[in-house]
Amino acid sequence: MPASRLHLVRHGEVHNPARVLYGRLPDYHLSEAGQRMARAAAEHVVGLGRSVAQLRCSPLERTQESAAPFAELTGLTPVLEERIIEPTNIFEGKRMSRALRDPRNWWHLRRPSVPSWGESYLSITDRMLAAMDESWHEVTNATDGGDIVFVSHQAPIWITHLAVAGLPLRHDPRTRRCALSSVTSFERVGDVWREVDYAEPAASGIDLGAV
Repeated sequence: MPASRLHLVRHGEVHNPARVLYGRLPDYHLSEAGQRMARAAAEHVVGLGRSVAQLRCSPLERTQESAAPFAELTGLTPVLEERIIEPTNIFEGKRMSRALRDPRNWWHLRRPSVPSWGESYLSITDRMLAAMDESWHEVTNATDGGDIVFVSHQAPIWITHLAVAGLPLRHDPRTRRCALSSVTSFERVGDVWREVDYAEPAASGIDLGAV
């Protein structure tokens, strides 16, 4: 049976009292609200009444913690997937409101289309789609089929949305439609991905520190 849908789920709210851009830095965990948000996302996906065949998550703490409710509700063991991790960013560990006022940092903003402050959008697209393709074929070749859940991050999810929609990858990060614990769902027809749904089951939380 072929796979049915692939859901890109963003992690929940992170405890980040210093309000820094945490990127790939270690020891950034979900807040209490973030744990509730992750649970809401899992309940939303399971509540669709579709079997879930595979659960993968980024290796960062916040995504592993956000995958835990999915594991509990589906009985699946999350598989760590490096290809769906947060992109690198030169501003990791800094408070953006301060960093952008410092002229020494303006050089890193010179080419927003790449972007010049971190991993290229094209690189993110390539690794995300490769991971999605691999999982889709694994589930399609399995006996029972079912949905796939990836617990990832705002930038990789939004850039995947742009790539699948055939839109330019260059964008203003402030305009991303990818709320905390949101669920962006895709189907694959032949060799072509298409986005079929977007949901915000948590619809709350403080969105600070995203790349």
